[in-house]
Amino acid sequence: MQNWGNRLDLTGQRYGQLTVLRSVGNIGNKTAWLCRCDCGNEVVVKTRYLRSGHVKSCGCKRAEGIGSHLNYIDGTCVEMLRAKTVRRNNTSGVPGVDWQKKRGRWRASICFKGQRYFLGSYKLFDEAVQARRLAEAQLHDDFLQKVAQRQ
Repeated sequence: MQNWGNRLDLTGQRYGQLTVLRSVGNIGNKTAWLCRCDCGNEVVVKTRYLRSGHVKSCGCKRAEGIGSHLNYIDGTCVEMLRAKTVRRNNTSGVPGVDWQKKRGRWRASICFKGQRYFLGSYKLFDEAVQARRLAEAQLHDDFLQKVAQRQ
């Protein structure tokens, strides 16, 4: 393991069933690595998930019911999209919809591949929810279908 200034070079290192092939840039402001799993699949993983042991395979073991981790593809967490969970700090009950107190309007937004997209602000809650659901169908659902086809 080499140290490039403040950045580690994990190339060639093994973490669980993953062998680090090369750096593939950043996800947000964190270094990401292309890794090959013992099963032959390749996956991109952030440094901290490799070094902490949170990610040990491409997900093949999870399919067998062994272990769990988050799988990022193009900066997007596949498990988070599939679960469609509502974050604890969400006050509307709908992901990506929040109340803008100063403007007195509902705002809809969606995150995808490391980018946040603002979908507009609406007087009615139902309009903001509809905008969010449409964006989910166009971005998330299509992406998840393509991921499923690869697996």
